[in-house]
Amino acid sequence: MRRNNRRPFDEEKETNKIVIISFAVLIMAVLAFIITFVVYRNYLNKQTDIAKYNTSITDLGKTNQEATSSASSSIGKSVNEMQEENIISNEITNETSTDKIAINTSTMEKENVNEQSTQTTTTPQTEEKQEEKKPDPTFVKPVEGQVSTEFAKDTLIYSNTLQEWVTHNGIDIKADKTTVVKASAEGTIKSIKNDPRYGITVVIEHVNGYQTVYANLLTAEFVKEGETVKQGQTIGTVGNTATFEIADDSHLHFEMIKDGEYVDPNLYLK
Repeated sequence: MRRNNRRPFDEEKETNKIVIISFAVLIMAVLAFIITFVVYRNYLNKQTDIAKYNTSITDLGKTNQEATSSASSSIGKSVNEMQEENIISNEITNETSTDKIAINTSTMEKENVNEQSTQTTTTPQTEEKQEEKKPDPTFVKPVEGQVSTEFAKDTLIYSNTLQEWVTHNGIDIKADKTTVVKASAEGTIKSIKNDPRYGITVVIEHVNGYQTVYANLLTAEFVKEGETVKQGQTIGTVGNTATFEIADDSHLHFEMIKDGEYVDPNLYLK
């Protein structure tokens, strides 16, 4: 029984071997065909490239021949023709340079005329500006009386009210209450205020950076801000509204300012 079972198994094994070998042979045949096809195709491509290369070499040779012929024809020009062409080009160059010189000359002439006209027009304007400058104003005493306290910007004076040594940026002109205070020079009322230190105060703005300050006034109802006043015009009356100088005798506190700095009024009053 065992021998009968082994025989069919051996036959089946032999059959599988035959099938595998046949399949392997078939695959090898297909691969051989593919390899042959690829090699043949590459050969055809190489032949095509060689043909194109030969054609390009032929075209290059024709191009070189054409260039050589054109060069020889240009070289073949006579010496006289070359000289004539040079003469013509030189004439054109000379004409162009002459035109440029003429244009530059005319432009320079126009610029000189413009500069002269500018100088003639600016000179009168400069003279007018110089003529427009106004002289410094003349100042008079705003109220008649003796100076009780002098100007002390850089030194110290004793204050009876504050009981200490202080600076004094103006002068105090002794005068009775309700004495009329007049504008020291022509100008414009810049401000009217009640200063916490110097009481009712009027500031007048004059030309060339001058200002005058009238403080310790009783009233300033005679003028208003922005109003133009003349020299000697009434602007207020003497009072005792300055808390910093209330212990002093009745007076006008008068200051002068030039370009933002306090100056001694005694040097300007006439």
